[in-house]
Amino acid sequence: MSHVIRELVEAVILALLVFFIIQVSIQNFRVEGHSMRPNLEGGEYLMVNKIAFLKLDKYRLARLVPFWDVPKHEETYLPFTHPPERGDVIVFHAPVQPPRDFVKRVIGLPGETVELRSGATYINGARLEEPYLQGGGFSSSANPLTLGGNEYYVMGDNRSSSHDSRDWGPAPLDTIVGKVWFVYWPLSELPFVGKLADYR
Repeated sequence: MSHVIRELVEAVILALLVFFIIQVSIQNFRVEGHSMRPNLEGGEYLMVNKIAFLKLDKYRLARLVPFWDVPKHEETYLPFTHPPERGDVIVFHAPVQPPRDFVKRVIGLPGETVELRSGATYINGARLEEPYLQGGGFSSSANPLTLGGNEYYVMGDNRSSSHDSRDWGPAPLDTIVGKVWFVYWPLSELPFVGKLADYR
């Protein structure tokens, strides 16, 4: 009898551990609206990688390890994580409508100056090639904006129907939930997983 109880306890602990890992590392998200057309459509369900941009707080870890002294608040990316990159499609907490989340594409990186002229995007004065924009026909403009050390300029792929950094400014790093991994519903979209993850 004790053998059965032990196996049951082990199974419950394993299930809780798997549940915790899943909760920490991935999240689903439903696209609303048409701001990411044609690459994402309203009603599609996405899987979001929440650890893609994870940082390790070395200072907090050093407090647990004897004789390891690091500067306060020193953080570093892990071997399998990195800061958001230009072209990444991300989910983040809306700076103007909390607790709502948005999905947009990273356009400008920390320290860069982003400007829109007649629908074309310029980074530090150089025009940005954007192969993920299909059809064109965008004519919006936005004054130059220089990003802070942890700020990202984000826009929807459907520029004429997207509220984004042109309207409410940059997205701070601490508002980013994670990187969009793939579309998992409807099933007909699964062949475009690679396009969504790597199309820049």
